[in-house]
Amino acid sequence: MGRYLLKRLLLMIPVVLITSLVIFGAMNLTGGDPALALAPDNATEAQVEMIREELGLNDPFIVRYLKYMGGMLKGDLGTSYVTNKDVFKTYMQRLPNTLELGCASVFVAVLIAIPLGIYTAINQNTWKDNVGMVFALFGVSMPNFWLGLMLVLLFSLKLHWLPSSGRNGLASLILPALTVGMGLAALITRTTRSSMLDVLRQDYMRTARAKGADERRVIFRHGLKNALIPIITVIGMQLSNVLTGSVLAETVFAWPGVGRLIFDSISKRDTPMVTGCIILSCVLMSLVNVLVDVLYAFFDPRIKAQYVRRER
Repeated sequence: MGRYLLKRLLLMIPVVLITSLVIFGAMNLTGGDPALALAPDNATEAQVEMIREELGLNDPFIVRYLKYMGGMLKGDLGTSYVTNKDVFKTYMQRLPNTLELGCASVFVAVLIAIPLGIYTAINQNTWKDNVGMVFALFGVSMPNFWLGLMLVLLFSLKLHWLPSSGRNGLASLILPALTVGMGLAALITRTTRSSMLDVLRQDYMRTARAKGADERRVIFRHGLKNALIPIITVIGMQLSNVLTGSVLAETVFAWPGVGRLIFDSISKRDTPMVTGCIILSCVLMSLVNVLVDVLYAFFDPRIKAQYVRRER
């Protein structure tokens, strides 16, 4: 298991290198001049040129990229063009907010999706199953920003129950978590239903019932436990996506997270901030995927045995 984890961590190195090159190149191809955005309104061409020289924008692309990678190897992800703050420190300041929103959203999704997925699988091809699948289809096709705006209109502007934006305690977390969690719940519901349907047809489920086991025990202990691998995979993928920044939800609710930071930095052509945030987000996503692999071994002893066999 240890050797496998080490291998997965080493594979993150080429991912980071490729990601940095792609993002750095994409930002270089976008239109606009960061020096003009940073210069005062009445700045002369000489002052703008001085800003370009200070930022190193006059250097060829490959020179700027190699300088950036040289700093990254030393643990320096650069300094923001706009705020003149360290990229890594700025990212780490925003990360707890994104972690809070991401974990709350996944919690909401799991709380809704797993019971609903099990319920629809048990009642396959009935009206109850159809209603559950309509909910899942609605959640998959519904844009997050539209749901967020509808929730703001209802709970903030009409009922005045919850704040419409910002991060000010638990109340301000409810609407963003519901907005993101409803979209996640739809996909997890469909996966749970599909996985449970495969398990419910297995011989050991009939054997457990024949032995007189309680139906709830059969469903949750024998059924759900053996259906968890695909469910964990989907939850892990969704968690990775949310933790790397829910751009639309964070923008709609003015949530001070990583997604909104990346969005604002792209609009201002802040190349060091965009590149550094996306690199750190890729590292975070890779770590979540490694954690999901570890959970596989915890829930399925056969996978753990494969890891042990490979190390031998």
